[in-house]
Amino acid sequence: MPLYQYTALDGNGKERKGKKEAENEEAVSSFLKEQGLFPTTIKLMVKTGGDAKKGGAKKEGGFSMNINLGPVVIKGKQLTVVTRQLAILLDAGLPLIRSLRTLEKQARDPSVKTVLGKAADSVEGGATFSESLAQHPKSFDKLYLNMVRAGEAAGKMEVILDRLATFREKAAKIAAKVKSAMTYPTVIMGVALLITAGLMVFIVPKFEKIFVDLLGPDAEMPALTQLVIGISRWMQEHGLLLLAIIAGIVVVFKIIVKTPQGHYVVDYLKYNMPLFGPIISKNAISKFARTLGTLMGSGVPVLNALQIVRDTAGNELVSNAIQKVHDAVKEGETVAAPLAATKIFPEMVISMIEVGEETGKLSEMLNKIADTYDEEVDNAVSSLTSMIEPLMMVFLAVVVGGIVIALFSPMIKIIEKMN
Repeated sequence: MPLYQYTALDGNGKERKGKKEAENEEAVSSFLKEQGLFPTTIKLMVKTGGDAKKGGAKKEGGFSMNINLGPVVIKGKQLTVVTRQLAILLDAGLPLIRSLRTLEKQARDPSVKTVLGKAADSVEGGATFSESLAQHPKSFDKLYLNMVRAGEAAGKMEVILDRLATFREKAAKIAAKVKSAMTYPTVIMGVALLITAGLMVFIVPKFEKIFVDLLGPDAEMPALTQLVIGISRWMQEHGLLLLAIIAGIVVVFKIIVKTPQGHYVVDYLKYNMPLFGPIISKNAISKFARTLGTLMGSGVPVLNALQIVRDTAGNELVSNAIQKVHDAVKEGETVAAPLAATKIFPEMVISMIEVGEETGKLSEMLNKIADTYDEEVDNAVSSLTSMIEPLMMVFLAVVVGGIVIALFSPMIKIIEKMN
């Protein structure tokens, strides 16, 4: 009997791997569903009476070659559009399979067409929609899958997909604003450093030669000019060393970030850094509230919702705090008390969550918190941008202006000598 290797997700979204002898892939899928698992991949390992290996089988009179360039993935923006379109079609009364086939035909992107086609085939074969999507974990994350499962359980798939599309649109909008706030000063600083390096390496040496020719090698220069010429000489003599040091710092930083402790320290520093720290912290609070509120409002149990929020937080500091809340809620506590103990979330957020728990409207309150902090992030980004612009201009003026003054100060002596 053929042997299959499978990968599946359990009810908590954890990945499980194993092997199973069965007549075909459908039998393996049925076995996994009976165990409460959702299969994502099922691959043939060994065929009885043949030399087939994982990924293909030997054929008479030739051979077959399977070239796998990686899983087909629907990108974030495309996934949001597809989710919105699917919600509209289902709300209009179209069956799920027909809706998927309609979107498959209309799709221009090959990845979208492939994934939707496979999902429709799987649903036609008897799988649920969530099981079909679980076969593409690179396109549909745990949050997406759990919300779809909640929609299937409640019989309100079009409502859940509409909420999911709205959630993704708002998350993408706020992420773009935060990214723009980080990108602007980075680009300006990079341009300033390139201009400074160009002046030091190419322009200053020419002026130094002019000074030596006209004033003599022993002529006394202004202190600022001596400083600029000294830095220029060092950069010319040790330029490769400087580049090697910068590259080494980048490599070491990436290695440190990959460790749990290093990732935590970096996220802690980002969370508390001046200027950008408030934006990062407000964005983290908004993402936490939006994700948890959307999941709970869609019918996902609070423990599963907290686990998903922890995995999608994107910040180790926040993830650790949510894990503590998860453990406390598992022991029978409320969400607000352990959340306050983490000292990460503001008192206003804690108070609003307490009110939401007392009134039984926690998901609505979380969405209101997310809306409030989305607006605060927007305002913070606008004020930061307006504040960074003059600061960058002053920085450029000081650096470039200082170099220009240092180079033209000796020109006064040269003019006097010529007179």
